[in-house]
Amino acid sequence: MNEQILADYAQQLLGIDSPTGFTQHAIAWIEEQVQALGYTCYRNAKGNLIVEIEGLADQPVVAVSAHTDTLGLMVRAIKKDGKLAFTRLGGPCLPTLDGEYCRIITRQGKVYTGTILSTAPAVHVYKEASSQERSEETMEVRIDELVRNEEDVRQLGIQAGDIIAIDPKTTITPSGFIKSRFLDDKISAAIFLTLLKALKDENVTLPQKTYFLFSTYEEVGHGASWIPGDVTELLAVDMGCIGTDLSCTETDVSICAKDSGGPYDYQMTSRLIELAQAHQLPYAVDIYPFYGSDCGAALKGGNDIRGALIGPGVHASHGMERTHMQGVSAAYTLLAAYLIEK
Repeated sequence: MNEQILADYAQQLLGIDSPTGFTQHAIAWIEEQVQALGYTCYRNAKGNLIVEIEGLADQPVVAVSAHTDTLGLMVRAIKKDGKLAFTRLGGPCLPTLDGEYCRIITRQGKVYTGTILSTAPAVHVYKEASSQERSEETMEVRIDELVRNEEDVRQLGIQAGDIIAIDPKTTITPSGFIKSRFLDDKISAAIFLTLLKALKDENVTLPQKTYFLFSTYEEVGHGASWIPGDVTELLAVDMGCIGTDLSCTETDVSICAKDSGGPYDYQMTSRLIELAQAHQLPYAVDIYPFYGSDCGAALKGGNDIRGALIGPGVHASHGMERTHMQGVSAAYTLLAAYLIEK
């Protein structure tokens, strides 16, 4: 894997606001990159981008999926003092948003900056500034405009239903760590783009027809609920979890045996473990208790497929996330081996 190419893809994609339901700009950018590489792709009705690659032999058709939608917020109401009440898009960890910068994007395409704060933000004023629970009811957005009331905000064109995108604060350290919000799952989308480029540059032909799916509604549970009808296997590539009872680290590729939706296909999972061992990759097999994936969405959508899940280990999921280039490289290698070594 070319780390610089992946880093470039990741930084550019992470810099494009794409809260779930507002992914059109990220998908358009990915589509541009894919077409520049010479691939055929199309979008389905809800905006998923599908890259279709013909293989050599008459083998069962497979698909791999990564999602481009991220966590975010939406304007719920304009308060009397000109601040914004919000509702969550997906499941961001709200305490980690206290003090974060954001962008408010109106229906007319205007963009305003702001800060997400608690309703008791000043320690010199509020006794509960440090102890107050952080929730949708006790947090709000302060707009960086001279607004003092609801009417001032409406004059800016801001209304209920507008997108609030959170600054990802992407940083890649000299030691190989990638720190950013929304590595879930833009780091996997960057892996896909890096692999697609490598397949072209190295003139590799896959042994089977393969779809690369970039989905748009994974964070709300129905990203890949529809997939092309000839697919027999779907491998979701998403973040690997790190925490209690889990053996994964930021330098590993995680292979998920079971999540909240139930067990993944036993044979597919066993094959992925065999490939990880054969390539001497740092890997972990884990169970995620509070997790769902594009593969789960596809299975619940009624698709007759086998499914599995892998991804680079990501610390502090749905907060200020971090992974390492070693874990990203391991996920890349395992994905490539799965597609090529049939």
